[in-house]
Amino acid sequence: MENATPAVSDAAAIAEDVAVLHRMGYAQELSRGMKVFSNFAVSFAVICILAGGITSFQLAFSAGGGFTVCIGWLVGGIFALIVAAGMGQIASAYPTAGGLYHWSTILGGRGWGWATAWTNLLGYIIGIGSVNVGVYLLFTQLVLTNMFGIDVSHWGFWQQLAGMIIATASQAALNHFCLRETRLLTDFSGYFILAVALVLVIVMLAAAPGFHFERLVQFTNYTGAAGGGVYPNHLHSVVLIFGLSLLLPLYTITGYDASAHTAEETVHAQWNVPKGIISSVVISTIFGWVMVCSFVLAMPDMAAAAKNGGNVFFALLSGLPVPGWIRGMLYVSIVIANYLCGLAGVTAYSRLMYAFSRDGGLPFSKYFRRVHRRYRTPAHAIWGGAILATLATLYSPAFNALATGAAMFLYIAYIMPVAAGFLAEGKHWTEFGPFRLGPFSKPFAVIASIGCIGIIYIGIQPPNDILITYIVGIVVVLGLLWVLLERRRFQGPPVSAAEIAARQAEIRAEEAEFAAFAPPAGTTLAAAQESD
Repeated sequence: MENATPAVSDAAAIAEDVAVLHRMGYAQELSRGMKVFSNFAVSFAVICILAGGITSFQLAFSAGGGFTVCIGWLVGGIFALIVAAGMGQIASAYPTAGGLYHWSTILGGRGWGWATAWTNLLGYIIGIGSVNVGVYLLFTQLVLTNMFGIDVSHWGFWQQLAGMIIATASQAALNHFCLRETRLLTDFSGYFILAVALVLVIVMLAAAPGFHFERLVQFTNYTGAAGGGVYPNHLHSVVLIFGLSLLLPLYTITGYDASAHTAEETVHAQWNVPKGIISSVVISTIFGWVMVCSFVLAMPDMAAAAKNGGNVFFALLSGLPVPGWIRGMLYVSIVIANYLCGLAGVTAYSRLMYAFSRDGGLPFSKYFRRVHRRYRTPAHAIWGGAILATLATLYSPAFNALATGAAMFLYIAYIMPVAAGFLAEGKHWTEFGPFRLGPFSKPFAVIASIGCIGIIYIGIQPPNDILITYIVGIVVVLGLLWVLLERRRFQGPPVSAAEIAARQAEIRAEEAEFAAFAPPAGTTLAAAQESD
């Protein structure tokens, strides 16, 4: 498995990045200034262990107690790492914005790529809506109510919609007009999430009623009423209970495709994008595991805690015997971390929309594929996605179910190119990047594909069985669209040598349009933008 990055200057690396992009039939329109940490940070921020690790904690604890939290997180993290490694190998070969869609098209055909794009996009649009609704709920409950004693119990749909609009619009504005500041905030979030998680662990362990590590391997069936109704039925199958507990790590450790979507903005992308994908999963798995285990150790009474159901973490945090200022600091930090998660998510989905539109995949593609000449950001895709994410939250019954399944859509999108790569490797996939899995490639693809079936199965268990209706409906609609319209209309990205060669004149023309905004000789585009 190759993993050593050669030492070259940024200028030489960028020149090679642009040459690789040209060989795939695309112009360098976005600003290429992200280093390896920035590429890691954008995925780490979207994953955000302070989001899913907190709000989904009950999915593991109300399944089998400490055992399914501790062991379930490790198993889910290892699976995510296998998927990430498979994605990283393909990203190294094809470092483009909207990566998954591009990979699936090259490896599995136009229809497979088109379906991957829509699955990935649905996961992000619904996911960003869910994150920003979560920002609103956390702010009102933790900050307004718990810190300032403001009664928000009578607040409803319109207050939530206003909060959603404020959060999403501000994230979109930052992504549109403030590329440098957005990257700085995303980089900051990488340190911030780790720091807050560390403080949270210290607080939990300091308040723990002794270090009862046996709790972490103790299996207790909390399904049904014992777990506050998180799972409405009392289950007897240990295998199913453990499978349900995997929803916690899999709902949390998702979004690492953000590193791939920002590939055209990353320096030395063929090396740094795979590093960003894989390292974000590794760090999230390790620090997230320590964090969720500390929650279990801090509980005064595990059976009583389980009865809090979906409120188990917040009941635990509010009851800790710590000074009020520490609790308040944690409240505010959790809200900020979730907001930064949404900010990075907007960065990722806008690049996906831009890339898919660049190849004519979306309605109004000519509009969504435009890049702002000054800011070098896909402005229309940013605002279009922000509007869609807000609209997705308007019909609560559908949104509540789909929000639960957003991570499932993302994982399906992750595994589609990996599965296609299993069939294509050594056949029509013969050109690889510097990061290779070698003999692990096909076994990892098989594990990922089988795991995807498992994710779908556990994801549609009660109380989320309504997802079956929505998934079937989405599949039917997408299938009909492809057969009746897109199969003839949608051409996809350039794949053949002739298509790529034919695009070279267009590439030169597209890049010439940005010439008036180019930096002075001897400076990089990113440096020039930072000086604006």
